Order: sequence, then structure tokens, then C-alpha cells
Amino acid sequence: MTDQSTIWTEDNLMSLQSHILAEERHHPSATGDFSWILSGISLATKSIASKVRRARIEDVIGESAGGPFGENGGINVQGEQQLKLDVIANEVIKACLGTRANIAALVSEEEQEPTILRSRESGGRYAVFFDPLDGSSNLDVSVGVGTIFGIVRLPDTRGISGTEAILHERATMAAAGYVLYGSSTVMMLTTGNGVDMFVLDQSIGAYVLVKRKIKMPATKKIYSINEAYANRFPAGIRTWLDWAHNNDYSSRYIGSMVADVHRTLLKGGVFVYPETNDRPEGKLRLLYEAMPMAMLVEQAGGTASTGRGRILDLRPEALHQRVPVILGSADEVSHVQRYIDA
Repeated sequence: MTDQSTIWTEDNLMSLQSHILAEERHHPSATGDFSWILSGISLATKSIASKVRRARIEDVIGESAGGPFGENGGINVQGEQQLKLDVIANEVIKACLGTRANIAALVSEEEQEPTILRSRESGGRYAVFFDPLDGSSNLDVSVGVGTIFGIVRLPDTRGISGTEAILHERATMAAAGYVLYGSSTVMMLTTGNGVDMFVLDQSIGAYVLVKRKIKMPATKKIYSINEAYANRFPAGIRTWLDWAHNNDYSSRYIGSMVADVHRTLLKGGVFVYPETNDRPEGKLRLLYEAMPMAMLVEQAGGTASTGRGRILDLRPEALHQRVPVILGSADEVSHVQRYIDA
């Protein structure tokens, strides 16, 4: 017998907002607070999508002089040069989420400290982690960039707030996603019940559901890694690369994590960003990049590892902690791991 609810979902227009409300049926204790956060993320990313499309026209390509008031000389907490749209995207997200009464803190890759909005006792049940504009250095050549986000449910523990609450061992990932600003604006979202794909329909100004319960192929002979740094990689990664070369693998590397992971999620393969001699801790940020992407990949049936263990098993020790990342099709991650362990 055909599942009539599946027919209705696939054959009829469903907005992100309608989808969120439908998902609440799986959570009898839902209060609507979580949906309110996702609504704010939707609004923010639609605004960022518009600014990305008009970046060249409005001359917001290139390096920033700093934050809204020119502070820091345009260098973010990571020691990286901010671009103008990095700053703009960061401010847009904060403006759209700052009034959500159930958010305790906003934690941005671009800022040293979290923006504390309210305590747990005052209704702050969640923290939102985000990389406002991943891959922004590619903007001036019109390569796809994106926003990565994770929503963390904070523990109901009295007397704990701020960074201590955000990094608490009982804080749990409630949702994760990214928005890719490319030939179309695509949102990939999981709330722990599979991965769904939405595309922004410019004609109605809304994200619409285009595919439910995405499943990543278990194997695909494609890898995504910056081979220019191969001489800095650990021996196991170099040996795996040699094996991949000898086994007819194809290389696909864009240099924008959102774009590379999006292709891997849909087509299969493996995305690898290992530690290097000059960055022994890895480069990608655990909270803003690795954990949200790991949740998406696992919900799509893939695997996400640091090479030493499951990413989602890590307990964050610092807001801007970095880790190596290996994620993608389960069989392909297993191949990489085999050479790391050899």
C-alpha cells in the first residue's frame, strides 16, 4: 500500500514553515519555541542570499575594515581577514535571532565571545552556533558560499550560564543545517529525523521542500581534499591518497566547505580536511562547521570522524576549538580510516 502522506508531501507545495509545523507532530511536548528559531534562520538566510546576489553591484566584495564600527582592523578571532560580507552576514543573523525569546546565546565564528541574550531561568533554552558566510573568499569569483548553523539545547541546570552552559556535557545538538548560495539557494536541514532539502523560490519568497529523507550513497569513488597541502598531511592520509589514485578515484574540490559537503551529501564520496604539520589540531571549527555537518551526514546515513573518533562524540572544550574532519559515504570514510590506523 502506498504511503498517502508521502504522496501528499512530494506532490504538493510545502514551505519550510509548514514542514517545521508538521515535524512538531513527532514531538508531542513541542512548544513552538524551536520552530521560532528556525523561522529566524530562514529569514536571515533569505536576506543573506539577496546580499550575496547583489554583492558585486553593491560593492561589498573584498576585505572589511572591521566590524560595524571598524574595530579589529577586519581581522576576526581566528586571525583571518574578514571580508565585507562576513561582517554583514554576521550582523544579519544576530539581528534576526536576537529577539527570539528562547535563545540564550548566539555563538559566531566571527566573534571572540558569545552574545549572551538571557539566562536559562529567563527562558533561554537554546544556543545557536553559526558560521555566517563559509567560503566567503570565493565571492569575487562567483563560487558558491554558504551559512552553517547548529542549534543546541542547553541543560536545565541552575546557576550555569554563558560559555559554561554552552560547553556543558549535557548540552545536545537539536538541529543542524546549512544554506548554499549558488545557482539556487538551497537549505539542508535535520532535526534528528533525517535530512530534508529546501530551495528558495524567489517568486514567493519562501523555502519550499523539494526532497525528503536524503540518503547518501554508501560508496562513491570521489574524494574532496586540497591536495596542494599533501606534503603536510599525516602519513596515513598520504598513503590513502596514493591508494585512491591507483584505484581510479576522481577528485572534486571547490574550496568552500558548504559546496563540497553539499556535493558529497548528494552524490557520495568523501570530504577530507586533515590536520597538517603547521596545524596539528586541524583547521575546521568543531562547533560551527564540524558538528553541524557531522549531524547532517550521519542523518543521511554517512559517517563523520576526526580520524580518531566520531565527531559527535566529542565534548567541546573551547568555543573556537579546531578538529580534523573526514566525512561522507560510510565505505569511503572507512577506507580513509584504514590507512590512518595502519
